[in-house]
Amino acid sequence: MTKKISRRTFLKRIGKGTVATFITGMVGHFYLKYLEPKWIEITHQKISHSLIPSSFNNFKIVQFSDTHLGFHMDFEQFEAIIERITREHADCIIFSGDLIDNLLTFFEYERVIILLSKLQAPYGKFAVYGNHDHGGWGTEKYAEIMTASGFQLLHNDSVFIEKEENERIILAGIDEPILGTPDILQTIKNKPSDHFTILISHAPDLADEVKHFPIHFQMSGHTHGGQVQMPFVGPLITPPMGKKYTEGLYEISPNFSLYVNRGLGTTRLPYRFLSRPEITIYTLHNTN
Repeated sequence: MTKKISRRTFLKRIGKGTVATFITGMVGHFYLKYLEPKWIEITHQKISHSLIPSSFNNFKIVQFSDTHLGFHMDFEQFEAIIERITREHADCIIFSGDLIDNLLTFFEYERVIILLSKLQAPYGKFAVYGNHDHGGWGTEKYAEIMTASGFQLLHNDSVFIEKEENERIILAGIDEPILGTPDILQTIKNKPSDHFTILISHAPDLADEVKHFPIHFQMSGHTHGGQVQMPFVGPLITPPMGKKYTEGLYEISPNFSLYVNRGLGTTRLPYRFLSRPEITIYTLHNTN
């Protein structure tokens, strides 16, 4: 026999359920907006290949990406990121695009330059364009900021990194494909194919074209890992040119791999869930 409950008891239960739902929603909102977006994960990746010269064993590369300054990342967070990267004592530092969320409405350039200039690496600091780094006169402004900060902006271009005579690798940087003009052939023009080559591409899905060229490893960002993921579902929303490869390591072919960094900032919505901000540390190793 079903037990009847009084109207008062029924209303109390409804009230408790409403309060519990409200509290859960508030806690969830607080976590998504204020906790996970600041909970940086340091990930380590080993890059092994027979073409990596032995003098590059344990060569350390630090990649950071997608800070989106001016949206919900403030200078206190940005300075903490700079300090965290500095503690790694990297041989080489890479920024893979989307420094400022909107270059047309952001004007604290000098402060950005001062902080980025604190980053030091004996074998150089390198950057590429992200889609948020283009648009209007933003393209030129981003170039000015990175150059003034001591970064070499690789725009469909590549450089040699040399440790000992005749022992070197190639670092290439390509423009992003949404607002830019990527050119793979131009990027690796006149570079020997028997040198281990790393490509920095803001957009990860460009890897499906890159795999046909003498490039061995691609470092990307752009996706933020989806920013918000659901268990057993994955990212709810991914951007153009970041829909196939969303985060982590992909072995695309026997001789070509891709790593997608989840970035550090947020855009559109100030939330992260199951997609912690990330700084990636790579170490190179010769397999012979």
